[in-house]
Amino acid sequence: MPDTERVVLVTGGAGGIGRATAQAFGARGARVVLLDIDGPATEAVATDLGVAGIEALPLACDLTDPAACAGAVATVLERWGRIDVLVNNAGISHRSLFRDTDPAVLRQVMEVNFFGTVNITRAALDALIAQRGHVVAVTSVAGFAPLLGRTAYAASKHALHGFFDTLREELRPSGVGVSLVCPSFVDTPLRHTAMAGDGTPVTAEKAEVGRVLSPSEVAEAIVLATERRTRQVVLSPVGKATWWLSRLVPATYARLMRRTQLREFAGQSG
Repeated sequence: MPDTERVVLVTGGAGGIGRATAQAFGARGARVVLLDIDGPATEAVATDLGVAGIEALPLACDLTDPAACAGAVATVLERWGRIDVLVNNAGISHRSLFRDTDPAVLRQVMEVNFFGTVNITRAALDALIAQRGHVVAVTSVAGFAPLLGRTAYAASKHALHGFFDTLREELRPSGVGVSLVCPSFVDTPLRHTAMAGDGTPVTAEKAEVGRVLSPSEVAEAIVLATERRTRQVVLSPVGKATWWLSRLVPATYARLMRRTQLREFAGQSG
């Protein structure tokens, strides 16, 4: 199939990894759909991609609303008649110890990161099956290892691993592939902004370990995962070390993780 016929839907397309992913697929000739709750920002990205010769359809969409997801997919199918790849990238985070975190914050993170992803995947599923397409979930090293001060974030990413590892096997007879792409620290707005325990914005720096990845590096990994139909991709030396340490010597991993992450929460309760 020529790349010019392929339609790639990217959530969280208004910036960061989502924008870079749309650009990477578009540079290969694909038509891209940008889904994001920030409508004006999504329009601006689509305009920029158009200047670069990439055909992009911007759609404002609240992923936590199943009806909105269904409407967005219907618009794509009316416009282009197919969806070949779905990249689930949209997400939010918090930075707070569990005992200092309002339950509403925990629920909001799960609603966006997990249920939002489930909503759009369900809405696009029939179209993906029709094309024997591919689904990507951008998760995190927090999807398979603990990360202090991110209980809801880690829970949402762990949930995505369980969901998509199972969905992969359900979809195997249909020819639809499923990839999990797991970055460590990435230079995106999410790196600097998150919710505090009370839900207000917090901009404190993360205690980062190793080299911070660029959005374009993650985007290239996403494209390769769809081309090779890779089950799981763990990015960066820190990510790979986290994978093995958390499985082979979990107590050692936990001790190292606490050493790097606890200083961010020094003086807080917990």
